[in-house]
Amino acid sequence: MKNLLKLALLLLNGEKKAFAQGMALSLTVLIMGITLLSLSGWFITAAAAAGLIGLGTVFNVFGPSAMVRFLALGRTVARYGERLTTHDATLRALSNLRIRLLNGVLHAPYRHLERLRASVFLNRVTADIDALDGLALRLLIPGIAGLAVIAFTAIAVGLLVDPAIALVILIGYGFGPTFVFLVGQSLAQRPSRRNEAGMQALRSRVIDLITVREELVAFGRIRHAQESIGMAISYQSLGQNAVERIERQTGFCLEVMGWSVVAVSLAIGASLTQSGSISAAQAAIGVFAALALSEAVAPVRRALAEIGQMRSAAKRVMPLLENADVVPSEEMVDGTDGPLIAEALVATREPSAPPLFAPLSFRVGSGETVALTGRSGSGKSTILLMAAGQIAPSVGKLSYRGSASHLVPNAALTRSVAMVPQRHALVAGTIAENLRLAAPAASDADLWAALDAAQLAGVVRSKGGLDSRLGFRGLGLSGGEARRLVLARAILRKPALLLLDEPTEGLDPPLAKTVLEGLRRALPNAAFLIAAHRPEEVAFADKIVRVT
Repeated sequence: MKNLLKLALLLLNGEKKAFAQGMALSLTVLIMGITLLSLSGWFITAAAAAGLIGLGTVFNVFGPSAMVRFLALGRTVARYGERLTTHDATLRALSNLRIRLLNGVLHAPYRHLERLRASVFLNRVTADIDALDGLALRLLIPGIAGLAVIAFTAIAVGLLVDPAIALVILIGYGFGPTFVFLVGQSLAQRPSRRNEAGMQALRSRVIDLITVREELVAFGRIRHAQESIGMAISYQSLGQNAVERIERQTGFCLEVMGWSVVAVSLAIGASLTQSGSISAAQAAIGVFAALALSEAVAPVRRALAEIGQMRSAAKRVMPLLENADVVPSEEMVDGTDGPLIAEALVATREPSAPPLFAPLSFRVGSGETVALTGRSGSGKSTILLMAAGQIAPSVGKLSYRGSASHLVPNAALTRSVAMVPQRHALVAGTIAENLRLAAPAASDADLWAALDAAQLAGVVRSKGGLDSRLGFRGLGLSGGEARRLVLARAILRKPALLLLDEPTEGLDPPLAKTVLEGLRRALPNAAFLIAAHRPEEVAFADKIVRVT
């Protein structure tokens, strides 16, 4: 609940004026509705009483009837304005929240990003933001407005009718629904989480089925994937049915509670009327006010069905917002051709974990190639990530052009540093579009030159040229071809420092040697730092640094 309250404040602070207007209109709607029904009850009762005692001809029907019309029309207008204002404010607040959330993800530690699975993360974030759209619309504004109107009505009934009826209204509508809501949301918490988990699993499994359907068919696992989707549907249905059952039970409790308040108010009003303490018209005000307040507690049932999802969503979203306001260091990379220098460099995966490798010191100057060698898992890729400014050294220093890489703003660092990781990133689209991700202004001649340096120009021509289309994640290219396309894209950046993680993986030795030579010809003055596993990569280097 703590995260939900923090997120609620964050949403409301972003649109204070609009939500304040929405709250005022919501209060107006409820007050007008209660006043309308109470006035109507008083009007009918008072008119009947006047007729019975022979004063019907002098009873003023025009004033109350005009007030009834005004309240009916005004309530409709206020309801329209409240819906328009609060929905518009909510959409703007959620839009701002999405931006802050994505900004937080961009500034999250790299190790955290490493653990994110793209499809699962995007599905979860989408569902979480969708769940939070009811935080203001169906929980905060109706709840606060409802409690305020209940208190206002109790005071008004106490002054106009009798304090006993006011106390019944306050207890029956103020404390009763609150108690039901707290108990109901506690009971609905587990099935609500089950419903949400089932929905997330269903979305992810359907996406996986569509994405890797060819592999599933090839290995005879398509039936297994279908059964897995069916299990997710069943799991989600059980949670949803449980939530709906609790929602119906809560609605029944609220109905019983509301009619009980009306019945008790009627009994007290009748007793007071018989004793002569109040008039029948006054008693009607108390009864109809109690009847009209059922509208104020109606949102409790809807909020109960959604608060479990809202709490889970807030619990996941709030940690992602912690880095949203991170301001990068003002330290900038200077314009000189300064080298990459490591001094007693040490890295750990966790603060209390042992070092990945022994302290390292090395230097990579302009036009030099340095190969990092060592067993798999020794930390070579981690060193590249530190050079790219994604991870801060645990001990020692890694600087480029005189500045610590992890303190330099990404916008400044990426102007002169490019990295090709082990897992290439290609998107569905043309080959030209994939290449221009690195250099949007590059001409076709630039693209062909980069492809030629990566020994891929002939392959691209055979596939139809730069406009030939690739499928999801570069479908249509072999592993080695996709690798060379990513290398060509790195060439287009024209970096001063190129970081390569197993750049020739999937290439035969002669082609690997040719591709590395093409990279050097295309970028003669760039500093290369390579995480090397193959003899061709080690032989290509000017210096070798052993990572142990």
